[in-house]
Amino acid sequence: MAELTHSSASPPVAEATKWSVADAEQLYNIDRWSAGFFGLSDDGDVVVRGTDAVPPVVIKSVVEQVKRQGMSLPVLIRFQDIIAGRVRQLNESFAAAIDEFGYQNVYRGVYPIKVNQLHEVVDEILDAGKEFDMGIEVGSKTELVAGIAHLEDDDTLLLSNGYKDDTMIDMLLAAQKLGKNVLPIIEKYDEFTRILARSNDLGIKPAFGVRIRVKQSGSGRWAESGGDRSKFGISLPRLLDMLAELEERGLTDAFRLLHFHLGSQISDIQALRKAVREMCQIYAALRRKGVPVEFIDVGGGLGVDYDGTLGATEDGINYSMQEYANAIVESARTQCDREGVPHPVLVSESGRALTAHHSVLVVEVLGTNRKDFLEDLDIDIASRIADGHDVIRNMHGIYEWMRDIEQPKPSQLLEALHDALAKRDEVEQLFGFGYLSLEDRALGERLYWSICRAINNHIERDRPDWLPDELDQLDDHLADLYMCDFSVFQSALDHWAIGQRFPVVPLSGLDVQPNQRAVLVDLTCDSDGKVKSYVTSEADDSYLLLHNTEQHNPYYLGFFLMGAYQDIMGDAHNLFGRPNEVHVYADPDEPDGFYIEKSIPGTSVSVMLEFVQYFAEDLRRRMEKIVRAKVRDGVIKKREGVDLLESYGRFFSSSTYLE
Repeated sequence: MAELTHSSASPPVAEATKWSVADAEQLYNIDRWSAGFFGLSDDGDVVVRGTDAVPPVVIKSVVEQVKRQGMSLPVLIRFQDIIAGRVRQLNESFAAAIDEFGYQNVYRGVYPIKVNQLHEVVDEILDAGKEFDMGIEVGSKTELVAGIAHLEDDDTLLLSNGYKDDTMIDMLLAAQKLGKNVLPIIEKYDEFTRILARSNDLGIKPAFGVRIRVKQSGSGRWAESGGDRSKFGISLPRLLDMLAELEERGLTDAFRLLHFHLGSQISDIQALRKAVREMCQIYAALRRKGVPVEFIDVGGGLGVDYDGTLGATEDGINYSMQEYANAIVESARTQCDREGVPHPVLVSESGRALTAHHSVLVVEVLGTNRKDFLEDLDIDIASRIADGHDVIRNMHGIYEWMRDIEQPKPSQLLEALHDALAKRDEVEQLFGFGYLSLEDRALGERLYWSICRAINNHIERDRPDWLPDELDQLDDHLADLYMCDFSVFQSALDHWAIGQRFPVVPLSGLDVQPNQRAVLVDLTCDSDGKVKSYVTSEADDSYLLLHNTEQHNPYYLGFFLMGAYQDIMGDAHNLFGRPNEVHVYADPDEPDGFYIEKSIPGTSVSVMLEFVQYFAEDLRRRMEKIVRAKVRDGVIKKREGVDLLESYGRFFSSSTYLE
């Protein structure tokens, strides 16, 4: 690991005390967000936990095997066993709820492939869900083409949400004619009229579901997926128009499913309870009108507790998977019994909760950019201060005052910070006018950061009840920058776009206390290319406590809960492509307790260039023309030209990331 910037090490946050891996688990909230799948070994390594019969897999061992196979970082590691585990948990949770509340029907889960369309992910979910009659949900033409080919069993349920053109409607109707359990979900009224028209033209009796625009709004970032402002769904007046049309055509039995959706991540369970009751009232009214609706689809929204707080926050949820199932089953049973109608088949479109945990992005810290502090006052520095400009001596005086004073008031700390800022500005001005040397300018910088650190040390030690904003933000101001080999825009787009926090944890060395305040920055040339907030038990989430990379080399970080949406939604900023990827299964018979089932190379330079219409052969010809001209003019020798072109050509097959 090469240091990008050499500077003096930043100070520890606090004096090292007794430290254990339990402290590390608490610091990074591992036991709260991991759902039991991740933890720490006694040696301080992050491990993936399976059943009692399978020993934990050390993630760092997977990384080392990946590198032995010749693959470079960053690498996306998919622990496929976790997908199967989550599918079982979901279905067993609903089975337990159905048994507990005496529900007189069954649960059918469908996986919305928009969450992660990767073929192996979809196959793993359907394979693990086979015993539970797991189905799939699609939301576009491309997803329909992929999804419909998975319907090997006629009973497998496929739901088609989103807007649909006539070609999609024709394909859905054709699948119904084949005897497949396929239901287009009507999102707007004109889809209803087109389904009836196309089914009549094709001589096919249709079946469909209807998404209702429920009054109840969701909770969390995607609250507007439900309620009056939702862009999808049929209003109740239009629903009555549909019923009249169906009755006139004798097609009321085509109406098989009612659907609502409150958003991708429902943070508050109470919103879901209310929406289920509202939908069951509509279901009961339809049943009394003679419409034989069979299914109620509660949509997606089963959330993931990204921040591990078990609270109704934008990054968290205030319920468990079992409570989610209990809320749906109990609310549906209570309302249907009250209305005197049969219990419907319950459907949910859970995707985030099934896929988020299985995927870990591993990146390497390439180097750090640390603040320069005044550590030891050697003879040269002491004489420079003593003989130097008044502004340098004044800054040193502020530093000594902050270092020696005991229990200063917040007002005194704020005054010292303001004085340091003013003197720093004065140093810059004097240097600009030629009154200070470059050495004095650099010394002024070291004194400024040393004053800031001394002020912050008082804050950390005394922990006053209230602080002005300027003092409260010093932690962030003093944090080191850790340069990591990845792109936020490609691999953690939701963090950049909506501020979604993902847990980040060092993969090893956690038996040693991490004590460096760190802000993670990526390879892109954009100032937004950094991680701005972190999952941590620290009061301030604007930095993450990490180790000194000079003492831990190489230093690997794991970005966790990356399996939902991030793979698909990545942006090609700076033409960084998909990272390398491996699929891992636990196996106690293997030397390290696992095997890599599949390795998928990341996007190469040539493929990324083709996305923006640069083609390798054309670029090679252009480069060859430039080199030939320089050889002809005597700027370089022929052998140098050949070597340069060969080196240039090797770029096309290489990774877009640093190797």
